[in-house]
Amino acid sequence: MKLLQSDASPFVRKVRVTLHETGQQDDVEMVKVTTTALNSDPRVLAANPTGRIPALERDDGPTLYDSRVICRFLDDRAKANLYPASRLWDVLTLEATGDGIMDSTVAMSYEMRLRPEDKQFEDWIEAQWAKADRTMGALENMWMGVLSGPVTMGHISVGCALAYIDFRHGARDWRAKHATLAKWFEGFNARPSMVATAPQG
Repeated sequence: MKLLQSDASPFVRKVRVTLHETGQQDDVEMVKVTTTALNSDPRVLAANPTGRIPALERDDGPTLYDSRVICRFLDDRAKANLYPASRLWDVLTLEATGDGIMDSTVAMSYEMRLRPEDKQFEDWIEAQWAKADRTMGALENMWMGVLSGPVTMGHISVGCALAYIDFRHGARDWRAKHATLAKWFEGFNARPSMVATAPQG
């Protein structure tokens, strides 16, 4: 299998962490592509009509895309139980929560990195940050019990989302308001799967 990916993408990182957590990292070849919201790589467009990564090319089936689909496939393939049936709806909701933080902070990155400085919409950037900040507050208020339990895909999504904030928006002092979440992240970010997939670029 081949993963169309960019090291900087938090959605790609979700997949790469999942590969490490499930012992499948040697089963998938990493194929670096250069794609942005303004210019999609032709190989990515062939794999995913939306032009987004990650996309997982398989020898025995159609290409899978969207990190949630790929991670669910990899979990099923390894029988790793990252989506335990007894807590499935909690895990799926927590995964969506982490993905929501990624959506908002990646949108901030696009606005800041792809638009000329004089055309950037600061109010829109701050509105995206407000979504991420509010969501981190919800994690602290509602989800720390789940995050303190055995690792699931929800943990991986939240961990990759927080790591992306540090990577692209390090000037945002999110830890000052979310100390409990920050403490959890310090431990999760030290996992071998997170260390091995630290973003570049």
